[in-house]
Order: sequence, then structure tokens, then C-alpha cells
Amino acid sequence: MKEKTMKKYYFTSESVTEGHPDKLCDQISDAILDALLQQDEFSRCACEVTAEPGAVHIMGEITSMAVIDYEEIAREVIRNAGYTKKEYGFDDKCDITVSIHKQSGDIAMGVNNAYDDKNEIGAGDQGMMFGYACNETDEKMPLAISLAHKLTQHLTHLRKNEILPYLRPDGKSQVTVEYRQGVPARVEAVVISAQHEPYVDIEVLRDDLYKNLIQAVIPSELMDKQTKIFINPTGRFVQGGPAADTGLTGRKIIVDTYGGYARHGGGAFSGKDATKVDRSGAYMARWLAKHIVAAGLADKCEIQISYAIGVAQPVSVFVDTFGTGKVSDHILEGWLLSCVDLRPQAIITRLGLRRPLFAKTAAYGHFGRMLFPWEQLDNDLLYQLKSMV
Repeated sequence: MKEKTMKKYYFTSESVTEGHPDKLCDQISDAILDALLQQDEFSRCACEVTAEPGAVHIMGEITSMAVIDYEEIAREVIRNAGYTKKEYGFDDKCDITVSIHKQSGDIAMGVNNAYDDKNEIGAGDQGMMFGYACNETDEKMPLAISLAHKLTQHLTHLRKNEILPYLRPDGKSQVTVEYRQGVPARVEAVVISAQHEPYVDIEVLRDDLYKNLIQAVIPSELMDKQTKIFINPTGRFVQGGPAADTGLTGRKIIVDTYGGYARHGGGAFSGKDATKVDRSGAYMARWLAKHIVAAGLADKCEIQISYAIGVAQPVSVFVDTFGTGKVSDHILEGWLLSCVDLRPQAIITRLGLRRPLFAKTAAYGHFGRMLFPWEQLDNDLLYQLKSMV
């Protein structure tokens, strides 16, 4: 997103709970990936899941020495998300079908031995990946998506800890931030849609969620009398999850990344092992952008890395600091190309991406949470960057 020159503008981002039908599918896909990596760290996985009333379908290309129980993994995810009651129209007793085949030999050949270096793995597909960071929040994320994720996380906390026992698993949040001179000034609007039991009075639900959710998450200094609050604006949200809307892996890529504030290459993350640069390249781009902002070289930074299938070295690298850089974008691009190894194997090694750490990414965002290695700063890299000023 280019730096806005107007004095005031608004930007909106959304998040969804782990009970959202698309997010449920993401979690099943990544739980399967983790189970494969637990037994065989070199597993190749591109796992897709759909969920509908009473059924889950698991599909994809998987090549692995691991032997796993796909059905039980899916049922465990469904249980953990809260779908344990028949009256929800979807639960952990649903029908599950599995249709898995091996990775194409043509693709595997290019990944196993890169076109430009036979001793390296090549990118698992062509494409462009984006990483972004800014200084709007401590986690170096845009404020709107940061608040939206915190709302859905806390909504789930209120449900799972039975603080509001009438809540059901599905839910969404949306936050609109007002910017003045390019800086977040206040929250303009908050939207909450929370699935609930049929017996709860809607006004009780709205009052409870305002007090226990919105006031608990949104800093009071960011809200005022003009802040618009919409809680279950349709008035009723009893039927939800896959019983109300078919779910699909990879359909919440903007929720997964930066809430639309930065560009997205188009590739989804969940269910893909790290040889797929859709995932590993995006993680690396985020890691590098976060270092540039944390080092004080820019207030905001977006990095694009592009690859050709079967080729180890990236085709291009692009850095944009939106006019906030302390050094030129060209210098930063040169530093990346000369000092950072962006080949897929180097990214996998640097970030430890052969470990089973992906299931936790599949809800509440892949970025901005310190439990992931691509969110952790490297002191040596920070030192290099700070010395450029």
C-alpha cells in the first residue's frame, strides 16, 4: 500500500475465529503437515481440505515416509475447535473421506535438483511472495489486523473458558482505523459477529461482548463517542461453521497475512511444506522486512521475492519503504542480494522450517506472534543493518 498523502483516511481489516469454516480447513491441513513432519522431516505436502454439513474431504499431493491417521487428525482438530455437539449441524463424528496422491514426478525432479545448482533444492513453484512490517505496533504489524486478531483470539478465550458459555465456535471481527498524516489516530469502527446458542437474548449478548470483548481488547485511548460498534448486526447467528458455509483451505489469505494493508503474492500457506516458496518465501520476506523496521531503517517496509519453479536463486528482489527509508531502497536491495541467502534450502535452514510448527499458524495470523521463528529477531542481522545508517 503506497504512502497516503491525504490528511485523514480509514483502513479496515478482518479476522476470523478457529471455528470459521475456512479456518477449520486450514487447521486440518496444517495438522496433517505437522504429523507428517513429526515422522519424516523431508515430507512433501500440499494438502487441501473442504468442510460441509456433516462431512470433511481431505485431498492433495503427499510424498512421505510417514504413516498417519488422516481421519483422526481431522477429528481432533474439529474437537479442539469446539464442534462436539450434533445440534451444531457439524461435529467430530462427521463423515471424512481421504483422497491423497504423490507429488508429480515432474515437479519433484525440479525441487530435488535445482536447475541452477544440482546440489540445491529448487523452488516448488513459480510465484512472487511479499513480506511487510511497520512500526504501528510492538509486533511490527498494521494496527487494524493486529486488533482484529486480538478480538477473535479473545472471543475464543471467552468461549473455551466458559466466561460466556452461550458462545459457539464460529465468529468474525473487523476493525477500521483512522489515520492522520499516515499515523493511526483512533478506531473508527468495530464489527463483531459471534455464533451463539439459540436461547441467548441478543441484547444480553451485545452487552456482554461490548464489556468482555471490545473494552477488554481495544485500548480505551483509541475509542471515543464517535467510534461505531456493531455486534451481531443481523441480530441472530445460531447456525455457523461448515453447517452454514462450506469451508476450504487457503481461502483466508488476507486474514493470514496483513489484513490487506500490504500486497499478497496470491499463494495460500496452509497445508504446504516449506519447499513451497508460497509459504517459506513469504515467511522469509516478513522476517527481513521486520528486521529493516526494527533496525530503524524505515517506518514501514515491503519486500517482494520471486522464484521460478525448479530454480534455487530468486528471479528478483524488490524493496519498498514508501518514502520512509533512512537509506535508499536500492541499497537495501543490494544488501539483500549480496548478504542474505534466499535459496529455498537456506530459508528452510535459517528458519527451521522442517519442524512440525505449522498447526499453530492456521488461526489468528501467520505474522505478529513471537512463537514463530520468522518473528524472532537476529542480533547479528540487526547489527549489520544498523551499521548501514
